[in-house]
Amino acid sequence: MEIIIKQIRNHLNMSQTEFADWLGVSFATVNRWENGHAVPNKLAQTKLYEVCNEKTIPVYEMILDKIKQATDNISLEKNRILLYHGSKSGIVGGIEPKSRKQCDFGKGFYMGTDPNQPLTLICDYEESKFYIVSIYAETLKSLEVNTDIDWAMLVAYNRGKMEKIKDTDLYNKYRDMMTDKDLIIGSIANDRMFYVIDNFFVGNVTDVALVNSLSALQLGRQYVTVSQKGCDAVRIEEEIPLSYLEKLVMKEVADENRAKGISIANDICKNYRREGKFFDEILDEAKGV
Repeated sequence: MEIIIKQIRNHLNMSQTEFADWLGVSFATVNRWENGHAVPNKLAQTKLYEVCNEKTIPVYEMILDKIKQATDNISLEKNRILLYHGSKSGIVGGIEPKSRKQCDFGKGFYMGTDPNQPLTLICDYEESKFYIVSIYAETLKSLEVNTDIDWAMLVAYNRGKMEKIKDTDLYNKYRDMMTDKDLIIGSIANDRMFYVIDNFFVGNVTDVALVNSLSALQLGRQYVTVSQKGCDAVRIEEEIPLSYLEKLVMKEVADENRAKGISIANDICKNYRREGKFFDEILDEAKGV
């Protein structure tokens, strides 16, 4: 956290003494913060957050810059892919495919190409940790899903939304796509997409509207290791510590992104409301109704 505090002070063009007076703490306290010998308590970090909001200090950009600098310092062997992972309680022990079963691509270890997604995912959790990771995918059985109807229906399958057409050709298609795979690669459907996905499942928007919403939001790609072999190919490169102040900023960004994403998706859904098929129509066709 010491880097962020110093960047905030430098952004305000203040000396340590001026910064300390402004915050109502001693020079020695600020000096200890910036040297990493002490960490501000939650009250002090909340005050810093309020100050940053008041002065429009780009703390989120500072967080991303901290991650970029750490990323730039990592040297990878050939064919390893650099990714990002957010954990609500930190990784303990080995990496395993043990996230919630009904996620986009089922039970697995989720990573992404864009640090923004895991950052906003973990901002509400006090024990959360952010990781730079890498994966060697050359020897893994992989499935890469384009941003199309197959992506939407594969998410439906993994979220348990297709059970009423079990044993049909359509159901078996997506079951077979997942069978014996170590790694699934596809577009991210984070909290900005949950709203649209849920509306697809309850019949408020069509598959065309859903897919176009995902494409417009450009949330990046996620890599999901769904087998232990896949997880064994993942390596933690670096853990990036995140302070209470940084999580407050991340939560504010997450809320803003969610609101913007829903607004964009709503406009797209209106534009495509007469194109494509509704989820129930797809399932009824699979049953021969």
